[in-house]
Amino acid sequence: MTRFYFVLALLCSINIAHGQIPEDYFDNPLEIPLILSGSFGELRSNHFHSGLDIKTQQREGIPVHAPADGYISRIKVAHYGYGKALYIKHPNGYSTVYAHLQRYAGDIQDYVKKNQYSKETFELELFPEVNQIAVSKGDIIGYTGNTGSSGGPHLHYEIRDASSRPMNPMLFGLEIPDTKAPIVTSVFAYPMDGGIVNQSTEPVKLRLIKQKDGTYNTEKISASGKIGFGVVSNDQQNGASNKNGLYKINTTYNGEEKFEVFFEKFSFSETRFLNRYIDYGYFKENKSRIQKLFREPNNPLSIINYENNNGFIDVENGFEANYNISLKDFKGNETTISIPIMGVTETSNTPVKNTADLEYVQAGEATTLNIGKFTVYIPAKALYQNEYLDIKVSGDTLYFHNDNVPIHKNISISIDISNYAGTDKDKMFIGRLNWKGQPYYNSTRRKGNVLTARTRTFGDYTLSVDTIAPKVRAINFKDGQWISKNNTLKVKITDDLSGISKYRATINGKFILMEYNYKKNVLTYDFDDEIVSESDNNLKLIVTDNVGNSTTFEAQFFRKNI
Repeated sequence: MTRFYFVLALLCSINIAHGQIPEDYFDNPLEIPLILSGSFGELRSNHFHSGLDIKTQQREGIPVHAPADGYISRIKVAHYGYGKALYIKHPNGYSTVYAHLQRYAGDIQDYVKKNQYSKETFELELFPEVNQIAVSKGDIIGYTGNTGSSGGPHLHYEIRDASSRPMNPMLFGLEIPDTKAPIVTSVFAYPMDGGIVNQSTEPVKLRLIKQKDGTYNTEKISASGKIGFGVVSNDQQNGASNKNGLYKINTTYNGEEKFEVFFEKFSFSETRFLNRYIDYGYFKENKSRIQKLFREPNNPLSIINYENNNGFIDVENGFEANYNISLKDFKGNETTISIPIMGVTETSNTPVKNTADLEYVQAGEATTLNIGKFTVYIPAKALYQNEYLDIKVSGDTLYFHNDNVPIHKNISISIDISNYAGTDKDKMFIGRLNWKGQPYYNSTRRKGNVLTARTRTFGDYTLSVDTIAPKVRAINFKDGQWISKNNTLKVKITDDLSGISKYRATINGKFILMEYNYKKNVLTYDFDDEIVSESDNNLKLIVTDNVGNSTTFEAQFFRKNI
């Protein structure tokens, strides 16, 4: 790093430390109207969304521009997750991230291909040296795509601070037109620690009543003791109907601030605590995420304003009050909900749960359970709170509670396979049963005669055996065919049970790079890689599943030597 670069980075980092966010430093990464399909902090499966999902007009290949000077600090190519991702370090201490790219541009693409061939792998992670690949503001660094776990063509764009914490890119002056107020669909009251709402100790859904001015009231509730509230809401920007996340939620009780959450910045180490922030059980049953407007134990989320209390209220007999919820988007559009409360002396009509046949697990202690053929190890703090778990075994299947309780840290499930004579134990694995009752592969290791799988999802797990090798089929060529006009070789690969683990392809004994699109089960080789230089060519492809079954596919093809 040059002396000037170092001093500039130091000065900028000082500004960052004092909370001065540069609002005019970064240009837009795309030269098309910015319309969002996903917002920062949006509630996703097991995590908060760490950037903006920018629509790309339902197409791929739109140039992505460096929003400021910097250098490429990291490149990751993966089948899943971010797919083809790129990271730029900027002199002001911030980094920008671009995910689901179709391909990289120029020297970056050449650098990636060179490393993929030298390492003989499609998936890789690279950390170029400082300024090894420098970029200037406006340079084309890649092209938008749909790689990895993307649900459609778009650009996932992030801005991270000097500690690699994702920040809301809207804070940096990114202009997204938005004149629409947030949408509220449901409000719930949560009795806590003996509290009662409308004679229930279970969460109560409240009836929303929209007012002429656009605000909302709910029906008056009767309550006593400690209660909290939750809300189901989303936001929409102009030009799109996507249900995106909010920027800010705050609540008051008779004018006193009770709870506040800002979606401005978080760390990846805390993002899974989303499952503590939402009503996880309700989401699993109803596919709708309630944001709990109170902070329970084992919820360290930094997006919650710790200067206020934990969001709970205590309702006293005869006391009338109003609880208010304010929902805001980044542009300041607001929706408010007012909940009138009457304090009464109530008794609950909620039936007492029968826990006689359940396993009681304390969240703060490690627990080992031996049930039938299975051993289950639950480490301390794997659960957010003490739980009664419904665990049973029938034959080779473990019925491991229901997926209505979140798991934060991996739980281990083990089974002794000593008595399975005549079965190829290397082909055995522990699979989680899907809704059809079919097992799908759960990463399993074997030590002697004990199989162990780790999981962060409750459900049904069974001992499975996979002895069937993957299937391989050519798509755009046939054995013995002349394919001089082809730009690519395409091969379909599938596996019925444990799933594809790895593959390796050669032409005339030379490694070729094949890109795996798991969504379409297709491997693609691009002839622009210039590995093929002869007219008579022999393709050899070995595909292996997760328990070691493999298929070797061979074909001859002819191509005009240009």
